[in-house]
Amino acid sequence: MKTAFIILSLLIGTFMILCFILGGVSRSGKVPGLVAGSLSACPNKPNCVCSERKDDASHYIDPVNIPQDSMPDPMPALKKTIRDMGGSIQAENGNYLAATFSSTIFGFVDDLELRVDPVQKVIHIRSASRVGYSDAGVNRKRTVLFRKTYLSNAAAATPSLKATPARNEH
Repeated sequence: MKTAFIILSLLIGTFMILCFILGGVSRSGKVPGLVAGSLSACPNKPNCVCSERKDDASHYIDPVNIPQDSMPDPMPALKKTIRDMGGSIQAENGNYLAATFSSTIFGFVDDLELRVDPVQKVIHIRSASRVGYSDAGVNRKRTVLFRKTYLSNAAAATPSLKATPARNEH
């Protein structure tokens, strides 16, 4: 019994040390950025989702539709959404925005990238873990939360058109 406890303690300790090391490795990485004007493809791991690769069904998510009655420039609402979700903006270049999100315990870093397509009136989104194989669906869940929060922020930032008061015509 004592031997089993020692072995289990060593395994747990080794696992925790490995997680701290991988967390450090993920903090030293970089956001992938655009490739030929599009978001990078996901690697062959289940820890990434992207809206620009319809041919990659296991990683595909729908892009975020820009509300028709929203402000002409979606960037302020996108930045607010990232900050509201606890992300840190790393890069901004025209219609491209990159942010990072860190896990609480081990400090694993995930990348969230956005590319606004003003012609199609959508926001392409890519969310991926920098290290590891699986993410237990964290990146897919992040994109769902991002969509919901962005649409709420975009609606709040849109000046409502005041209804013209009806005239009394006597």
